[in-house]
Amino acid sequence: MAKMAFVSSPLDRMANHRTNAAWLSSQMTSENANFIQMFGDGLRMLANKPILNRPAGQHDFIFLGTDDKNAPWFAFSANAEGEMQALRPLMMSHTMPQEKLSIMAQARSLLHWHERHGFCANCGHQTEMSDAGYRRHCPSCKTDHFPRTDPVVIMAVRHGDRLLLGRQKAWAPGMYSAVAGFMEPGETLEQAVAREVKEETGIIVGKVSYVASQPWPFPSSLMVGCVAEAESDAISLDDKELEAARWFSFDDVRLMLNGKHPDGIHASHPWAIAHYVLTAALEV
Repeated sequence: MAKMAFVSSPLDRMANHRTNAAWLSSQMTSENANFIQMFGDGLRMLANKPILNRPAGQHDFIFLGTDDKNAPWFAFSANAEGEMQALRPLMMSHTMPQEKLSIMAQARSLLHWHERHGFCANCGHQTEMSDAGYRRHCPSCKTDHFPRTDPVVIMAVRHGDRLLLGRQKAWAPGMYSAVAGFMEPGETLEQAVAREVKEETGIIVGKVSYVASQPWPFPSSLMVGCVAEAESDAISLDDKELEAARWFSFDDVRLMLNGKHPDGIHASHPWAIAHYVLTAALEV
């Protein structure tokens, strides 16, 4: 099975050095330093390759880490001029090595957070970047703000030799995938899985098993993949969340995962954790 996207970063994040201004300065002036330029979802490219040269002018640089050649990596928000490539289609194209794509995803998530947290949520004063990009500090009320990651549960629901799959209206025609939803405050992974499945399909689940996780930089989620055992099979659809939901036999799901179902229906692409959890549910 193909490896999921965004899980192959080679960087040592060097978190203990983020407050060391002298060390960071030495990394930034290193002749090996790489500088990722992003604007929104777009990565600045030249001839289908990311531009990593040191930029001119003043920028707020985020330190991402050092690679296996001890080369430091930084990221900053650029303007929209020049060739820009959105990260999602870049992922789909398979033209960038997985390791480098994972670094770009880290940069995208952090830059997105900074672009939307320029002012203190406590007092409204303008904040300042600190800790090489992993903290914003309010000089007025002294509140510190830290990048957030939003956990999302995504689950293959199994009942005997069938799997429950749903589809949203916005998806490509014929695509079905695992049920998913954001975790809410004060609940465990298992509770979030049970709640989301019940809310969207009316199915009651019991045992929940963890499978894998995937960082998802759109903008900054962590997809937590699980397999859940259904205790009921009567579907009651929430049509505000899903266009359709149905049970598929294991054989149908295998054909969908391989893009060979005779009805033209298919499952998620191998770069997505949905593909991974559905495959895992067939093997358990």
